[in-house]
Amino acid sequence: MPMDIPEKQSTLFRDVLLLLEEEQFPYAVSGAFALRQHTGICRFTKDLDLFMTAPTSRGMLSFLEQQGFTCEVRDPVWLSKVHKGEFFIDLITGMSNGVVVVEDSWIERARPAIVHGVRTRVLAPEELVASKIFVAKRERFDGADIAHIIYATYPSFDWDKELQLVGEHWEMLLWSLLLFRYVYPAQTHYVPARVWNDLLGRLQSQIAKPDPHANFRGSLVDDNMFAIDVNEWGLANLLEQTRSRRMEEIERLAESSVAHDLPQNARRHRQSA
Repeated sequence: MPMDIPEKQSTLFRDVLLLLEEEQFPYAVSGAFALRQHTGICRFTKDLDLFMTAPTSRGMLSFLEQQGFTCEVRDPVWLSKVHKGEFFIDLITGMSNGVVVVEDSWIERARPAIVHGVRTRVLAPEELVASKIFVAKRERFDGADIAHIIYATYPSFDWDKELQLVGEHWEMLLWSLLLFRYVYPAQTHYVPARVWNDLLGRLQSQIAKPDPHANFRGSLVDDNMFAIDVNEWGLANLLEQTRSRRMEEIERLAESSVAHDLPQNARRHRQSA
């Protein structure tokens, strides 16, 4: 536990985790608990972040509602909430911009951990970093978390996996790595030379031959800070496109979802959702 929290809040977290473990739902804990697991950093958290695929989230919400919890889909692209009284748990299936999506492999690669006395799993450090590269808003910036994860997990961090996870959004990773290098110049080698050379080489190529038709991408980072670009300067709102594509994907998954990939108990709840 990161630090003392109200007993009712701790009880909610423990009760939900025990239920999910008993029903064998595939998920992984993220947020402050995963950060502590990988870095040792303890900080107060008002909620418990659970990562899972969109189909799993649907089944989980149905199950927890049957157990007497208040459940709501806050944003169908990425976020649902489970309440009991004033405390809550977040069920997260990706990032709000629709470009970072939780896949089965995120759960399969999760690391064993004990959270509130329950044997469970936390996101692996690579997925934890991937989940944070777009958290760069005026009110919240996770760049320090990324730097701490890289620092604390050296030399075991899997850079090939990280590059695979960020995909076409490698520039957001490079931005985070430049911050890491600024903060920890003596630990520049914690990021392998081949990774620096790869990413800086890509950047150099992009600068040498910029694409005049490339999309404005500011809204993927923060649609509030870059609202003027869309609303007054007439640039395309890429965020609307990525969220729309993600919603279509979620709807297709809901229509065609088959349950053979879930354990029997969790499978039943997906079918009933």
